[in-house]
Amino acid sequence: MSYREADLSRLKTVPVAGRHNKVEESLLAKPPGRDQSFHAFLDSLPDILAARDLRIAIKHLARAHDDDKGVVLMLGGHVIKVGLGPLIREWIQHGIVTHVAMNGAAAIHDFELAAFGGTSEDVAEGLADGSFGMADETGTEMNAAIGAAAAAGQGMGEGLARYLAARANTVGKDASVLLSCLEHDVPVTVHPAVGAEIIHQHPSFDGAALGDTAARDFRRLAGSLPTMHQGGAVLNWGSAVVMPEVFLKALTIARNLEAGKPTHFLAADFDMQRHYRPRMNVVQRPTEAGGIGIQITGHHELTIPLLVWGVLEVLGGK
Repeated sequence: MSYREADLSRLKTVPVAGRHNKVEESLLAKPPGRDQSFHAFLDSLPDILAARDLRIAIKHLARAHDDDKGVVLMLGGHVIKVGLGPLIREWIQHGIVTHVAMNGAAAIHDFELAAFGGTSEDVAEGLADGSFGMADETGTEMNAAIGAAAAAGQGMGEGLARYLAARANTVGKDASVLLSCLEHDVPVTVHPAVGAEIIHQHPSFDGAALGDTAARDFRRLAGSLPTMHQGGAVLNWGSAVVMPEVFLKALTIARNLEAGKPTHFLAADFDMQRHYRPRMNVVQRPTEAGGIGIQITGHHELTIPLLVWGVLEVLGGK
């Protein structure tokens, strides 16, 4: 068998001076100096890839706040479970977020933290004996709140928030996103999947009430999206399936009713790994008509505080 070898002596090389470099000295990280502020920390990061995207998101969100543009925050359960509710409350109090949309798990974790001061059980242990998700107070109270919301013509998010506000001995209210939205008149909606939430396992579960309040919240989310037009933002934090799917349909409704609006907004996905639906339904497809789409991947408890305090830092300096 004969082998042919490429003749490297015949290769044509090019001078490095004529090559375009993606990385140059001005983009590199800077060693820490005497300035120990958060602003100095952000400035010390390299201006490359995720660090650059983080800066873009921070600047865009600060500008959206100044220009009174809509910022819709979509939450998965893990974001609340790892303790980020107080940071979200800070954004709500500063008027940075104009609509909070939760999946069912996020609402449950927030409700439990507010009502009982704790959340997140050992799934494997509870699954073995059938006790997983069977905490009586969680199912009884949340299903009662949803039933009352349906009777009052409210959405699920509004109903849960109002129930917590009226509840005696709400020990964790200072951590609750639901309560903060109610206190600061920020729309909060909940978008559950039937059978996917622990409160659906309980005898108090009312599918009609769930459907009525969730449908109202879906329409409310669609009604909020036009505020993002020309400079607003949608942020998906930790929802791999439900919120990206709900958002895509709500955006379709908004654009159908508002002559193609909203467009030209920031669409940012923050999650621990990259999933198909957030990339396509939040980041890529909605910004094809104009806008900015970014994905920052990493642990919520690290990446989201950087974004939250980065925006607060910019706004606090004005």
